[in-house]
Amino acid sequence: MAKRKILITTGLPYANGDLHLGHIIEQIQADIWARFQRLQGNTCYYVCGEDAHGTPVMLLAEKLGKTPEALIAEFKESHLRDSKGFLIQFDEYGSTHSESNRELVYDIYQKLKAAGHISTKTIEQAFDPVKNIFLPDRFVKGACPRCGAEDQYGDNCEACGATYSPMELKNPKSVLSGATPVSKASEHFFFEIAHFEGFLKQWLQTDQHVSTPIANKLQEWFEQGLQAWDISRDAPYFGFQIPDVQDKYFYVWLDAPVGYMSTFKKLCDPKCQPNVVPNTEIPVPGAANVCHPAVLELSAATALSFDEFWGNGSTAELRHFIGKDIVYFHSLFWPAMLHGAGFRTPSSIHVHGYLTVNGQKMSKSRGTFIQAKTYLKHLPPEALRYYFAAKLNDGIEDIDLNLEEFRQKVNSDIVGKVVNIASRAASFMAKHFNNQLSTKLADEKLFQHFADESKEIAQAYEARDFAKAMRLIMALADEANQMFDHAKPWAQIKVEGKAEEVHQVCSQVINHFMQLMVYLKPVLPEITNQAERFLAVNDLAWESAAQPLLNHAIHDYQALFQRIEEKEIMSIVEESKQAVQAEAPVAAVASQPAAPVKEENFISIDDFMKVDLRIAKIISAEPVPEADKLIKLQLDIGEEKPRQVFAGIKAAFKPEDLIGKLTVMVANLAPRKMRFGMSEGMVIVASKPEGAQLYLIEPQTGAEPGMKVK
Repeated sequence: MAKRKILITTGLPYANGDLHLGHIIEQIQADIWARFQRLQGNTCYYVCGEDAHGTPVMLLAEKLGKTPEALIAEFKESHLRDSKGFLIQFDEYGSTHSESNRELVYDIYQKLKAAGHISTKTIEQAFDPVKNIFLPDRFVKGACPRCGAEDQYGDNCEACGATYSPMELKNPKSVLSGATPVSKASEHFFFEIAHFEGFLKQWLQTDQHVSTPIANKLQEWFEQGLQAWDISRDAPYFGFQIPDVQDKYFYVWLDAPVGYMSTFKKLCDPKCQPNVVPNTEIPVPGAANVCHPAVLELSAATALSFDEFWGNGSTAELRHFIGKDIVYFHSLFWPAMLHGAGFRTPSSIHVHGYLTVNGQKMSKSRGTFIQAKTYLKHLPPEALRYYFAAKLNDGIEDIDLNLEEFRQKVNSDIVGKVVNIASRAASFMAKHFNNQLSTKLADEKLFQHFADESKEIAQAYEARDFAKAMRLIMALADEANQMFDHAKPWAQIKVEGKAEEVHQVCSQVINHFMQLMVYLKPVLPEITNQAERFLAVNDLAWESAAQPLLNHAIHDYQALFQRIEEKEIMSIVEESKQAVQAEAPVAAVASQPAAPVKEENFISIDDFMKVDLRIAKIISAEPVPEADKLIKLQLDIGEEKPRQVFAGIKAAFKPEDLIGKLTVMVANLAPRKMRFGMSEGMVIVASKPEGAQLYLIEPQTGAEPGMKVK
């Protein structure tokens, strides 16, 4: 049977924040499927990259005093490091802010324009009168115009799924300033997706391009009538300028999916020759300075062809793994763009649900908004890879990471079942049989049963029903452990004449462990590497599960995996909480307003009276070595003992200069546990709009510690 050629992509991480476990679940899902395809002998590439354009990137770079390009480079490095930490095996990792992406974006746009699929019209757009900037949809929040749900973004409602324009929100507010946006006219460019209605209806209903629930959901767009898609944004904007037009840029969602194409085109660069890593930041696990096997195989024969995967009429498979929040971009706009520009369309779009933690949306305050790097500091990546695999199927239901269930399941399955098989039998092999496997198995039918299960396990992997695959594998692990328990080698080895029987039993259990590691190799690649060293085999292939190791020398067993302790889980939660506290302001800054206070920003006298402001005397001040911005203060506010407060003012003051000064603090702020200790209030400082210098609020002579500020 001819081997398949497959290209896999996942959603591009946005270059304005660190990866969290919601990103990682998608990458793990795609990585497992890609590794399985390679085990089947198929040529499979997995590419990803930075989503680098848009107003959020521009504003964050400005806030941090960096260029957008520098910011993108930093996030690309950190994103790659975190993905590599979870053993994600990209063949190439690119960026939408690249010359190759610009060329492809311009090519697609010009083809669509020449074919009459681009139009222009003047629209009314949300504009922030304080910041003097047009607002992206997600920079406006308010109540959903359909269901009334509060705190919804300006493009779609997470509660009911409705889509709308920002100005259709009830009580819209600018995320940047809090001001009510005004409507301002501007000429925009539109992609006439309605021209492709017939094509899209047929595409969605044939060849399983999307699952049936997704296809049914997308029918709502046709019922409402396909509307022209706004593909332009006004300056100031960080992105690709629309050709032959001033101060107009392509909307980030036009060039983001084109990043899949440009990243693969980078992989096709002839500079990627055998023995050269196509992406040096992500080497193949267990190998050094070599191309991925798929790249090596093709590059040795011929240059990798971009058109073979992206050209119209391509027979290669193109599969996108995405979250359900970006379905309509990938399932309507993207295939219509590709079709209109003469490129092939996706073979299939695999959609997963959101990640919840302990049954709820990830929460910063509860410590369940877990960054990838936080997890990796405390726990091995394959624990999470296995847990997610045990949860994932081809459905769109949300996936819950229950932290206690996670600990118990990983300990039960990986440690108690799989690793346990090897460790139990290996001690007998080393002590009694010089690590030499027997020439015959104790139960050849049982070994064949394990081998025969490969077909159903492979079918589950292929269908992306990883949960079923894990159930099948763990059922086999139970059988192997039961065989060992029933044979009682610890007792039989003491019986004269039973040594060969024990030898065959232990050898068979070692072989069952080998079979299990073959089946788990897509999920647990590093543990499999260690198992291969223990088994003294070079590279377990899928076919290895049908070939017993007989009269074969193995190595001494080394521990493959450690139990997860509850304290490690709690460390992740606590560190996640502390990360949020570190982000929160540790000193209130009374900034000079950039514009007159508007009525919607007023508070009542009752609100103000809730704040207990007190005169405080600074009796000690010292820097916090572990924090760049913090000074630890001991404040006398007339109570029996001083209050400890951590203030983010190190850049503006020398600790020794603060001792003895009077200032103002918020005395009834809830105590906050930080990594460095408990903070029991907040000091008040002022700054100019640019925030470059801070000024301590110092009361007049005569004020005393503990006096209430009214």
